[in-house]
Amino acid sequence: MAYNEKDLRSKAEAYLAAEQNDVFKAEVEAELAAQDWEALFDRFYTSFAFGTAGMRGIIGGGTNRMNSYMVSKVTQGLADYLNTASENPSVVISYDSRNYSDLFAMQAALVLSANGVSVFLYSTLHPVPMLSFAVRYLQTTAGIVITASHNPAAYNGYKVYWRDGGQVTPPHDFSIAERANGVKAKDIKVISEESARSKGLLVPVPDKVDEAYYHSALLTLRRPSLVQDSPITVVYTPLHGSGNVPVQHLMHKLGITTHVVAEQQEPDGNFPTVPLPNPEHPGAMQLAMNLAREVKADIVLGTDPDADRLGIAIPTDGEKREYMLLTGNQIAVLLVDYLITADAEKQQEKRPLVVKSLVTTDLVAKITERNGGRCKDVLTGFKYIAEQMAELEGPKGEREYFLFGCEESFGYLAMPSVRDKDAISSALVAVEMMSWWAKHGMSLQDRLNQIYREYGYHTELVISEEYEGARGKEQMAKIMANLRALKVGDELAGSTIAQMEDLLDGSQSRFPSSDVIIMHLENGEKVVVRPSGTEPKIKYYLFFKSDGERRPEFEQKREGRIAAYKAAFA
Repeated sequence: MAYNEKDLRSKAEAYLAAEQNDVFKAEVEAELAAQDWEALFDRFYTSFAFGTAGMRGIIGGGTNRMNSYMVSKVTQGLADYLNTASENPSVVISYDSRNYSDLFAMQAALVLSANGVSVFLYSTLHPVPMLSFAVRYLQTTAGIVITASHNPAAYNGYKVYWRDGGQVTPPHDFSIAERANGVKAKDIKVISEESARSKGLLVPVPDKVDEAYYHSALLTLRRPSLVQDSPITVVYTPLHGSGNVPVQHLMHKLGITTHVVAEQQEPDGNFPTVPLPNPEHPGAMQLAMNLAREVKADIVLGTDPDADRLGIAIPTDGEKREYMLLTGNQIAVLLVDYLITADAEKQQEKRPLVVKSLVTTDLVAKITERNGGRCKDVLTGFKYIAEQMAELEGPKGEREYFLFGCEESFGYLAMPSVRDKDAISSALVAVEMMSWWAKHGMSLQDRLNQIYREYGYHTELVISEEYEGARGKEQMAKIMANLRALKVGDELAGSTIAQMEDLLDGSQSRFPSSDVIIMHLENGEKVVVRPSGTEPKIKYYLFFKSDGERRPEFEQKREGRIAAYKAAFA
C-alpha cells in the first residue's frame, strides 16, 4: 500500500507539538525516525471521534490512540458544551485500574477546571456503578469514567454520563461530539493541579458518597435476614480491577465468608493472570473456580475491571468438586425469576418493569409477563435501559416501578439509584438468590432446569468476528451491506428467512434507527446482527428454543445449526 508520507509526517508533527506525555511522544518519534509509514498510518489514518457516550481504543501516541492529548481534546469539547448547558456546571470523575487511568482522569479534571467547571475527583479506584450513583447523589451536571471495561490490557477509554446518572444520550451526546471533534490543540485550556485545588475548582469526592452507595446497595436485598451472617462460602475475583474494595466491604457487612483470589486481588492494568479481563471469558474465571474447589464455595463471583459486569460460576455436584460458568443469559433469567417472585410476595401495588437489550434472551420477557410484569426491549447499550428508568420519574412511575435491567453481555441492574450496569449490587442479589434456593433444597442449576421445564428450553450463542484497522472498517461495512441485500424467502444457514427487520432503514418504529438487522427464520430460530459500538467487530446473536423436543436431542441438533451459521458468516 502506498502512503502519503508528507501528510503522515505533518499529522505526526502536529500531534507531537500538542502531546505533553513523553512516553506517547517517544512512540511516534521512533516511528518517524525509522520512516515506518505503515505503523504511522495506523496511528494517524483517522482521529478518535466521540462516539457511543465517549471513546475507547488502544493506548499509545497518535490521533487514533488513547492518550493525554486525545483526552484533553475531548474534555475541552465537553467543557464547551457544559458551559452552554448549565450555569454552574460540575463533573465527578472516577477511574479503574487500567494503565494510565489515573493520569487520564487528572488530565480531564484539569481541562475542566481550566474552563471553570467544578470537579469532584476520586482519589482511589472506583467502579462504573459508584460513579453513576455519585452523579445523582452529588447532583453534578455530568460524570466521566476512565475505563475500557472488559477490553484487553492494551485498551483504555473515556465514558461520559449525564445528570441522571446514565451514559449521555441525544441530544447531549451529539452536541458534545460536535464540539469535541472540532477542537484544535490551540483551543485546549490548561491549569495546574495546585492552582485548580487552591481555587476550589478541583476537590475530592466526599466519603459520604461511598457510604450512601453501600446503604442503597444493601437495600436491593429482598430478604436481608436470609443473607445476614449466612453460613455460605463465596469465592470472588475482581480480575485486578476496581470491584475488590466495594465487594469485600459489602460481603463483610453481611458477615459472609468471602475468599478472594489472591493472584487477582491487586489492581494491575496489565491483567497478568488472564487472557482477557472479562468474566464472560472462561479463562478469566479459572483461578476463581480452582479456589472454589479448595474451599468448597457455594457460589463464585467475578467482576471486570470497572465492575459493571458480573460473572457467576456454580457447583455442579453436591461435593463441590466441579463448577460451571453460567452464561450471561442464564444469569439474567435466574435473577429476574428470583426478583419478580420475591416482590410478588410483597403484593406490590405497581407493576414491575423489566428492561432488556434486544439481544438478550426472550426467556426474560416470558418470565416477566407470566408473573404480571412488563418487559421492554431496547437497543444494545445500558443507556437505553437508563432512559426507560428515567421515564418512571414521570407519570409512568405512578403505575410501574423498575425491577430489573439486563444485557446478555453480563450486565445487570436491580438498584434504581444507579443508571448503568452494576456488578457490585448484583453480586449481593446473586448471593441472596443462591441462599434462597439452597434453603429450599435446590441449587441454581436445579432452579434453571425448573424454569426450562416451565417456560421451554432457550439457549443462545454469540459469534464475534474481529476486523482490526482501516481495512477492517471497510470489511465490516461490506458484510453489513451483503446482509441487508437478503430478503424474505432467501435462505440463511439452511433455513428460510420468514421475517426481516432492518433498524437502519426507517421501516419500523419499535426502536430508534440503528445499524442492526433482525432475521426470523421459518424453523423458529432468530438471528440478530450488529457491529459493536465500542470494538472493531461484528456480533452475530443466535437464538434457539425448544418447546416439545427432548433437550438432549435438541442439543445435538443445535450443534449442527451453529456450524451452519458459522459457515454462513465466515
